Amino acid sequence: MAILEEPIKEVLLIKNFIAGEWVESKGEIKDVVNPATDKTIAKVPISTKDEIDAAVKAAQEAFPDWRRTTPLARARCLFRLKELLEENFEELSRIQTQEHGKTIDESRGETRRGIENVEVATGIPTFMQGYFSEDVATDVDEWLIPTPLGVFGIIAPFNFPFMIPLWSAPYAVATGNCVVMKPSSEVPLTQMRLAELVDEAGIPPGVWNVVNGGRVIVSGMLEHPGIVGITFVGSTPTAKYIYEMCGKTGKRVIAQGGAKNFMVIMPDADVSRTIRALMTSFFGNTGQRCLSGANLLIVGDDDRFYNSFMDAVADAASRIVIGNGLDESVQMGPVRDKEKKERIIGYIESGIQQGAKLRLDGRRDIKIAGNYPETCFLGPTIFENVTPDMKIGTEEIFGPVMSVMRAKNLDEAIEMCNASPFGNGNAIFTSSGKNAREFQYRITSGNVGINIGIVAPMAFFPFSGMKDSFLGILHTQGQEAVRFFTESKVVIQRWL
Repeated sequence: MAILEEPIKEVLLIKNFIAGEWVESKGEIKDVVNPATDKTIAKVPISTKDEIDAAVKAAQEAFPDWRRTTPLARARCLFRLKELLEENFEELSRIQTQEHGKTIDESRGETRRGIENVEVATGIPTFMQGYFSEDVATDVDEWLIPTPLGVFGIIAPFNFPFMIPLWSAPYAVATGNCVVMKPSSEVPLTQMRLAELVDEAGIPPGVWNVVNGGRVIVSGMLEHPGIVGITFVGSTPTAKYIYEMCGKTGKRVIAQGGAKNFMVIMPDADVSRTIRALMTSFFGNTGQRCLSGANLLIVGDDDRFYNSFMDAVADAASRIVIGNGLDESVQMGPVRDKEKKERIIGYIESGIQQGAKLRLDGRRDIKIAGNYPETCFLGPTIFENVTPDMKIGTEEIFGPVMSVMRAKNLDEAIEMCNASPFGNGNAIFTSSGKNAREFQYRITSGNVGINIGIVAPMAFFPFSGMKDSFLGILHTQGQEAVRFFTESKVVIQRWL
């Protein structure tokens, strides 16, 4: 059975990857627990400041030679890495499921999106081209040369342990920089395996480093003068802190924060297709996705449409199969850990206290496929009669909770969406091109969906964001990432 195919079969001791060597940490050791089985699968270090300093030093020492490596040679390393990722596709996907809990199909999708970023970064000989003008003045020529900057820190979240670091790292190394990666200590195994493949691909020692840990490592990155820039994905409060600290120390920064995404349903939506999209949007990855649907906003005063639509939504959600993500029949895995489960339950209790109608209770309406402890499992939860002033309607829950609201018309729906402090990935479901364009034009959201429930840009487009969902100017992925990891050197030249 597929559920028995676990690539991690014994408790692994995670080490740091510094200057091409696996180095045992001197820091405190924590357990990494599979949330589906509640069993320890690894021991991860909470590394010390000396260890982040050592990684930065290794990256600084590797930078001059790596910068002088031609873009074609750097791209060939990434081509080899892509081939290795393809060869190890299923293993990487299963490691993600074991350490995070998401379903194997979700992990495979994450692996594919991560590989696509490596694939896009192989085009660096073209992406990194500058431009030239002859005779800008008498006997004067001028060039713009995109130039690498040095060492970048990458601070990764727990919810996409493989893909999100690859929004940044391939572009950084392709453009001639070196990186120090800090995986989430909750899900370090995928990045450990990725670093092994990076080494096998021939990327030189010190160019790609991995240091496990927590706040000490983050602070070490933010304070270290040898790090020229940071990319971060996580909560908005932490994103704001990182943005502020990078401003104080003169580092460039991409800080992607939280979300509270609205899925707007017009009366002319294709109901069956919309409901399928909503199930994935709200309950895929167990709601632990910055592009997850959070608020379902149904437009119009037709109670018959509303009631029939909600009956179908509740029925579909109640039939989602919950269990160990390595089981091919499972559609939703556990949340990452019991602390996150308790946090989500706190929001459910808040919704009840504030007067929302609990249509589907994920605390109780849950059947787990297989004999697994309930420690980290929750079922889909649906609230109706939610108002924007309720906690469940305004704050990011990061779990499988749908908050249902109503709006009289599209104007009111757009106003409700735009009143949120977040602007990550809002979507509309409609058969009307006029409604779609009006929504697309007026919505304050970095990523906008038209009949799309998960508004995830492809690797050659930037992963955008607005308001409290993003702090910075340039974004990860594609050409904007290339611009972020380089500076424009302008050369003005006259020969007498």
